[in-house]
Amino acid sequence: MNSRENRTPDRRREPITDTQLLLTITICIFVFMYGLAMLVWGGGFLKPQMLFDLLNDNAFLIIISCGLTIVMITGSIDISVGGVTALVAMVGVMILNGSFGPFVKLQEALGLPDGARIVFALVMALLIGLAYGLVQGYLIAFLEIQPFIITLAGMFFARGMITIISVDPQKAPQDLMDVLQTRIEIPWLGSPNKKGVIIPARMEIGVVIALVIVLLVFILLRKMQLGRHFYAVGGNRQSALMLGVNVRRTRFMAHLICGTLAGIAGFVFMMHTGAGNATNATAAEMNAIASSIIGGTLLTGGVGNVAGTLFGVLTLSTIKSIVTTSGLRDPWWQSITTGAMLCFFILLQSVVLMRRHKGGSR
Repeated sequence: MNSRENRTPDRRREPITDTQLLLTITICIFVFMYGLAMLVWGGGFLKPQMLFDLLNDNAFLIIISCGLTIVMITGSIDISVGGVTALVAMVGVMILNGSFGPFVKLQEALGLPDGARIVFALVMALLIGLAYGLVQGYLIAFLEIQPFIITLAGMFFARGMITIISVDPQKAPQDLMDVLQTRIEIPWLGSPNKKGVIIPARMEIGVVIALVIVLLVFILLRKMQLGRHFYAVGGNRQSALMLGVNVRRTRFMAHLICGTLAGIAGFVFMMHTGAGNATNATAAEMNAIASSIIGGTLLTGGVGNVAGTLFGVLTLSTIKSIVTTSGLRDPWWQSITTGAMLCFFILLQSVVLMRRHKGGSR
């Protein structure tokens, strides 16, 4: 008997996908940058609370970045998410402080307790996000209007509505904010203060919401048929159509989910700041797009990973913290470094994918 027949067949490893490759690059760069910050700048970067503060400050950005990742995977864009976040935060704060007319009348008629304001603020956040997702998704998917134009109009509309609702900045009552800003203590990740007392790390409830959304979006994209349709539409709409994918419905669902997540992000933003004004979440949509790109999502569509988006947000936040720690506190320095890092990641992605595809073609 030929000895070759007794040999077990070689099991070749499946080649790593573009999405996995870009995710790996993003994670490595984040670990390198954070480790470099710990070695060079030390200070707060050596404390676990620093990482949790990055999450606490950017929980809302993680949520809207998840929505943008879905939209960008389909080859579309949504720049209204920052305006929607600000609008929801303003409405939510006004509900909490009792200055939102419709809710005041409802509360008086039904005799609702003050705690009901939080529930009503959450319901309004979901309704506003859903309304944006429905309208914009319909106009983009079924009427085939350019998504940039539609969402640009949506951004202007949201910012304008904020000033119509209230010209003056609003602040939520402290008793309700004490409930919303409850922090979860993590004692085993604490660090000693100057007196040697261990101070436990603290994480806001908004971070838990953001991480749950990341997990749900990950399952949607990787395990569900709708998620596979998102990638198919972003990769090639004509091919997806020939495979039986309802392209219009898929694009509509992407914008619907993105709008809903923007509404949730507005509620989380309100939980963190407790304030509502027209300047809330300024440039949040640009930071979300940058985070998604840094996380490995391509503007051309078909490639992206929500786990990479999470690390993209952390990478962008780490860059800003390093700039601030270095003494460059002027806001334009953060803009310059953000733009430089975004260009670097786009160039890196292009070079890596180009060399990878050339190597595969050989």
